[in-house]
Amino acid sequence: MVESETDSRNSKYTDVRDDRVANGVGSNEYPNTVSTEKSSKTDHIHQTSLQIVASKQDKATLDAERGYSSKADFEQAIELTGYGRFHYILLAICGLVSTSEEMDVISMSFILPSAECDLDLNTQTKGWLNSIIFIGMMVGAYAWGSVADSLGRKKVLIVISIMNAICIVASSFSQSYEVFMVFRFLNGAALGGSGPVIWSYFAEFQPKSKRGSMLSFMAAFWTIGNLLVAGLAWLIIPTNIGFHTPAFTYNSWRIFLMVCSIPSFIVAGLLLYLPESPKFLLSQGKFDEALAIFRGIYVTNTGNSADQYPVKELLIDEQLKNELEEVKKPITNKYKRMMYNIMENSKQLFMPPILRFTLISISINLTFHIGYYGLMMWFPELFNRYDEFLRAHPDAEEAGVCQVTNYVVGLESHGESGVCSATIPSSVFLESLITVSAALPANILAVLGMDRLGRKFFLVFSTMAAGFCSASMFFITNKYQNLAVSAIFSGVISMGNASLDCLITEVFPTNLRATGVAVSMVAARLGGIVGNVVIATLLDLYCPAPTFIIAVLLAGGGLMCLFLPNTTKTDLS
Repeated sequence: MVESETDSRNSKYTDVRDDRVANGVGSNEYPNTVSTEKSSKTDHIHQTSLQIVASKQDKATLDAERGYSSKADFEQAIELTGYGRFHYILLAICGLVSTSEEMDVISMSFILPSAECDLDLNTQTKGWLNSIIFIGMMVGAYAWGSVADSLGRKKVLIVISIMNAICIVASSFSQSYEVFMVFRFLNGAALGGSGPVIWSYFAEFQPKSKRGSMLSFMAAFWTIGNLLVAGLAWLIIPTNIGFHTPAFTYNSWRIFLMVCSIPSFIVAGLLLYLPESPKFLLSQGKFDEALAIFRGIYVTNTGNSADQYPVKELLIDEQLKNELEEVKKPITNKYKRMMYNIMENSKQLFMPPILRFTLISISINLTFHIGYYGLMMWFPELFNRYDEFLRAHPDAEEAGVCQVTNYVVGLESHGESGVCSATIPSSVFLESLITVSAALPANILAVLGMDRLGRKFFLVFSTMAAGFCSASMFFITNKYQNLAVSAIFSGVISMGNASLDCLITEVFPTNLRATGVAVSMVAARLGGIVGNVVIATLLDLYCPAPTFIIAVLLAGGGLMCLFLPNTTKTDLS
């Protein structure tokens, strides 16, 4: 769509030629610089020389006032492309990547009650099914992030999307718990690269004045993913569609999984129309390709010709020079270079001055996602438990979360000899849809305020509020209070997720960004595993513990962001 071939007339990095182009030599903008009267040729040549000098000075002054220059660094170059159609198309496609990722992660929470009979699940195996995708994501995040810092963002995203879609389809055909676990792990391994790579890729096209709001906007697509999953689960899972034979079953929750794979297939095709990140290309010394992409973005945004893009040469700062020296090292084999880059990037993340950023981002992501996934992925199960309790106690006016849980755990249907029922009321899915819908206004607030109030403000506020919601779940006395607290938690945690993604994406330098975000994502996935296993175990054994543990972790993790630098409206390093 916006990829263009390098224009040989404009991509040569010669100062003389660029200065002439930038300063208007040969332009019709400055009239009457050469007289055609032969009788006063010498005087007019002298006059012409003076006018050209004056013209160049006037043009340079005008360009400086307008912010134009024939030479520009990355931030200036991306600013001069304008902001328009290209960036909105980029947002839509990258947002769909985030939507498909969140759909795949959160879909498990909606199929657990229905898959209980088919896969012979109990509370502990449900916890491991929720967790196995995060184990895969831990493996995939680091591997894919490092490859993306070596080979490029776009190629990796296309491979990830195709692999992800295939694994979801395969898992929907699985007939046993063990096979299902294998494909969920592979699904996670693909998804692990999606998060760090797509955030790095998207951020590297954004001017600093809009980066925070646009990253927050993209984070809103996670909410869209949650809404789509909840809506599809409500429409598909309670139905009796599908078929069953003694040897093979393909019922409604499996069809639901199949439908959830569609966005990943679509994303793989749409990514073909986007260019590689120009920031990544600069870090690899590919200046002509980066400049050609800037021109393509300029054409798409403004409708002008590529020749009118004012930047003719991209400037190199000292950090980029050092990175390019590493790229030029004599490693002949492409794969050896990739492995060398992976090892070098990993080493740099754990060396000063980046070490402090790495440790803090790991800590914040671990604590935040213990709370995020620890509660969000158990809400549908909790709604279902309330429904089971109320069916048995229709006259009960009050019932807390722990009372309901203790009752359900004691039921024979949750024991080994019980009779399993896969019939889940549609109200369970409707309540889940209401819960995730509450994140929409929170996302709007994040988009409007992220570049005004800053990343740290939103992260501290949201983690404190989410921690309060988690602790208050112990004190609720009916299903409606449970729904209200769950909805508020969904909203504030979504706002925190947007600010955390912005902060962690911006804090790492370009040559380490995808790897740094990937390491942070590994910690996030570990948080998802711990959250699900702890919730699954403690929810049944000692009910009050999970809510208070999560409250403390969320509040403590959010405050740690105060030790990171302020990245609001700053240049990408």
